[in-house]
Amino acid sequence: MADLSRAEPPEPVGRTPWRIPDPSSADSDAGGVVGFGADLKPSTLVDAYRRGIFPWPHPGVAVPWFSPDPRAVLPLDGLRVSRSLRQRLRRCGWSSTVDAAFEAVVDGCAHRPGGEGTWIGRDMRQAYARLRRLGWAHSVEVWDGGELVGGLYGVAVGGCFTGESMFHRATDASKVALVDLVARWAEAGGAFIDVQLPTPHLTSLGAVEMDRAEFLQRLEAVRDRHVPVVLDRLPVSRLAPA
Repeated sequence: MADLSRAEPPEPVGRTPWRIPDPSSADSDAGGVVGFGADLKPSTLVDAYRRGIFPWPHPGVAVPWFSPDPRAVLPLDGLRVSRSLRQRLRRCGWSSTVDAAFEAVVDGCAHRPGGEGTWIGRDMRQAYARLRRLGWAHSVEVWDGGELVGGLYGVAVGGCFTGESMFHRATDASKVALVDLVARWAEAGGAFIDVQLPTPHLTSLGAVEMDRAEFLQRLEAVRDRHVPVVLDRLPVSRLAPA
């Protein structure tokens, strides 16, 4: 892809004043909890993600930090695109962008039907908006003309993109966002996509389980890469397999 805008390297965030625990010490029986507390400042979040740890707020307790075992990972060559999704890509007429409406995507994820995004509270939204401004967090937007119909967001640490959440307002729009992310991440030189926890939905799309030790080893090998992902608006029809 020539003559397209690409993401710049993220800005340095300095050192966190907190001692981040060794993720291998996480309690697997408790979902991989590493510890509680600290803050959501950029230096703390980046240090945690570089170690394979992410925050997942729960009501009534200080912020819990997780490093689950097993970890769910989506290999870039393992995405499963169903026949119906291929047809959607070909016929929908949608387009996609990166980082064009980050806060709108996070807001969409936070207000999904049924309260599924209620853990993305005000503090979390502000924290990830700061990461976006510093170049560590990214969003993928799916557009039907000028209407935002779906998207996802997450944190990029070198060649690993950790997906945080996704949403849709039109059928398959979140899946289209994921297909788009895989294509852009692979083209830019990314290594894999971390989807954190295995679910039937993610498994149906090609996510596989990986032992935490192997995940941490792979993360360490790629976390210092620069992955210059394309930002421009592109037609999603390009993603339909031949």
